[in-house]
Amino acid sequence: MANITDIIEQYIKAILHKSPELVVEIQRNELADQFQCVPSQINYVISTRFTLEKGYLVESKRGGGGYIRIQKLQLPSHEELNRHIFQSIGSQVDQAYAEGLIYQLQEAKLISSREAKLLYAAVSRDVLQLKLPLRDEIRAKLLKSMLIALLSK
Repeated sequence: MANITDIIEQYIKAILHKSPELVVEIQRNELADQFQCVPSQINYVISTRFTLEKGYLVESKRGGGGYIRIQKLQLPSHEELNRHIFQSIGSQVDQAYAEGLIYQLQEAKLISSREAKLLYAAVSRDVLQLKLPLRDEIRAKLLKSMLIALLSK
């Protein structure tokens, strides 16, 4: 059975995908009431599941009429994607950024779940047991070459 965090995440993603602009404004207290949880649970879901690395832009306005706006960012076209990969990865990339990029590609259905798992394994610091900055340099080269191979289907 899914936990409350997963349920809230899926609910927000569902209303985001129904929005033509891929933007949703939610009120934290109303969402907490709907799911019968504390408002900090909503904060936790948003701060961990809707990050920039995962392809979301989050803005919040505090106060009585405050809201949280979540926007799903769009990935560029296939041609632009290769250029984007080279520009964004550069000569070094840390594990969090690499995993965020993999997550975005999987969410956009540009890579399969199986391909994402392989990429996650290849960029893991458990596998790349090297000292920094060498580890981030090798991770960048691996990720670039694997993504170019996968995305030039």
